[in-house]
Amino acid sequence: MFDALSDRLQAALHDVRGRGRLDEDAVSRAMREIRLALLEADVNFKVVKDFVERVRARALGADVTKSLTPGQEVVRIVHDELTTLMGSGDSRLAFASKPPTVILLAGLQGSGKTTAAAKLALLLRKEGHSPALVAADLARPAAVEQLEQLGRELQIPVYTDVDPVAAVTKGIQQARSQGKDVVILDTAGRLHVDELLMEELEAVRKAAKPTNVLLVLDAMTGQEAVSVAEAFHERVAFDGVVLTKLDGDARGGAALSVRAVTGKPVKLASTGEKLDQLEYFHPDRMASRILGMGDVLTLIEKAEEAVEEDDQARLEQQLLAGEFTFDDFLSSYKMLRRMGPLKGVLSMIPGMSKQLQGLEVNEKDMSQVEAIVLSMTPQERRMPHLIDGSRRKRIAAGSGTTIQQVNQLLSARKQMQKMMKQMKKGKMPGIPQELLNQAQQQGRR
Repeated sequence: MFDALSDRLQAALHDVRGRGRLDEDAVSRAMREIRLALLEADVNFKVVKDFVERVRARALGADVTKSLTPGQEVVRIVHDELTTLMGSGDSRLAFASKPPTVILLAGLQGSGKTTAAAKLALLLRKEGHSPALVAADLARPAAVEQLEQLGRELQIPVYTDVDPVAAVTKGIQQARSQGKDVVILDTAGRLHVDELLMEELEAVRKAAKPTNVLLVLDAMTGQEAVSVAEAFHERVAFDGVVLTKLDGDARGGAALSVRAVTGKPVKLASTGEKLDQLEYFHPDRMASRILGMGDVLTLIEKAEEAVEEDDQARLEQQLLAGEFTFDDFLSSYKMLRRMGPLKGVLSMIPGMSKQLQGLEVNEKDMSQVEAIVLSMTPQERRMPHLIDGSRRKRIAAGSGTTIQQVNQLLSARKQMQKMMKQMKKGKMPGIPQELLNQAQQQGRR
């Protein structure tokens, strides 16, 4: 979502980044470009005005003008102000001292509440909680069936009843009796904010006494999402926001505006359609990604979730021995795929944004990698140097690929071995040009 904004902001800061001295004209030019970039990203006009004024005042202050690297200081200021804009405070969920913790999800119809409820249940279960779901959206046809289907898929119980208040009351009671420590309420929405919606939501809230009230907003709707947040803020005291469809191609204005307009932080963000693609929202990390600085902490967290201990121990032993077989390659490849779309994962590495410009990774084509490796014999996977011309021909036929694609993978293994050795030595590797070229060729097919 932030790709266009990221490119514009990085371009706006390029002129000042390497300067040894800064004058008011240089700062004014940069501020003008930043202002245009934010407006084009559909950020609220007043929010943009205040943001630019704060950055300008700090950029022309004594701390910057007397700095040995004033350009870098300005970049740091923009990073700090972006972080503040999106909510620099604590955005963690609150948990009740006496279970169950009740989390109420509110929002308009179509914002993604039902799917967000299931995603949140899965996220909390991964953290060691025992969640349950309550289907209190009885207004939308098939809403109950959708949540029940998601519950069966995740093996998480779903409770409901004949009306919303009865559903949440009995659902919480059932969850408590079955030892569940978190109950997530999926409430009804409308196509627009109206009195009937608010009355029902207030009744459900009164009956449920939730520990957290989260407003679910569709990030694709831009400034409309901010208007919805304002309307809810006037009637319902919500604690934070869940942004859905953050992986879409909208301009990102909602994510940058909602906290400044409502004073409530973005607590969670949906980054894809899969049920495991819901993350806690970290403003400082998002600011770093927008400015092309990477996001090492999230990268580490994703890696820890994706890697299995046995694979990690074996891979470390192989690297210490200076080896990197196709079995290791396949383990690393599977780990990367579990971490999410490859381009998104690589973009979290500092300094990668420029290398990734124009790179399109076709995930369907990338599945051929696994087919090629699995078409090798165990001996070939352990000892890649044995793969001669006749073996390449057999592997290509067995995997439904071409000899050229097999050759490209053999070359890619060598490049990845070099990258892993760099990381072993404590260096942050760049993407070898050969790997970039191969990925671009795959993306064009």
